[in-house]
Amino acid sequence: MKLIEKALEEGRSTLSEYESKQLLAAYQIPVTREMLVDDVKDLTEATQEIGYPLVLKGCSYEISHKTEKGLIRVDIRSDKEARAAFEEIMTNMDGSEKAVLVQEMVKGKRELVIGLTRDAQFGPCVMFGLGGIFTEILKDISFRVAPLEKRDALEMMQDIKGHKILEAVRGMEAADLDALAEILITVGRIGLENERIKEIDINPVIISGSRPVAVDALVVLS
Repeated sequence: MKLIEKALEEGRSTLSEYESKQLLAAYQIPVTREMLVDDVKDLTEATQEIGYPLVLKGCSYEISHKTEKGLIRVDIRSDKEARAAFEEIMTNMDGSEKAVLVQEMVKGKRELVIGLTRDAQFGPCVMFGLGGIFTEILKDISFRVAPLEKRDALEMMQDIKGHKILEAVRGMEAADLDALAEILITVGRIGLENERIKEIDINPVIISGSRPVAVDALVVLS
């Protein structure tokens, strides 16, 4: 894949969030609508095309922890707020690669994590679990070796302790398990078809209504 080849030619071991989600989208995994901008003119075009409310994030392959570096602004609702957030993020970014990701704000209370790790013995292994801030705290995750069948993906969802979060609860629709299963199967396929991918981390996958959407992603290369 050209994205991966380009990164490797540049001596990089990671794709930026924008590049990572371009790769996912190429495999038909649902991702946020977003545009990458590096000046105010492009920012204005992006806000008009995507529409408020928005999330703005510093975006570079050199950055993995955006929150700690003050590179995320959420629930932006006006041109004035967007411009102020853009200028703050650009100021806070270090390194030569400076750009801001203008992203639709996906609403949903349920956050999941889907990922891939390349095991020395078993090869590409797919991960599923509770996402967002709970990923590292609760470690409620399950694994399967790729390739996955649909029944494998559905079993993974039932394996986690918090599986009831996928059901209709507190006025929220039941998550679309078929769509989630398709993402898990596809992540396994990405790992099988791209040997230079070492890890994929899609966190969070937000359930918006019933539909899963990849809101943030990181692809690590070997």
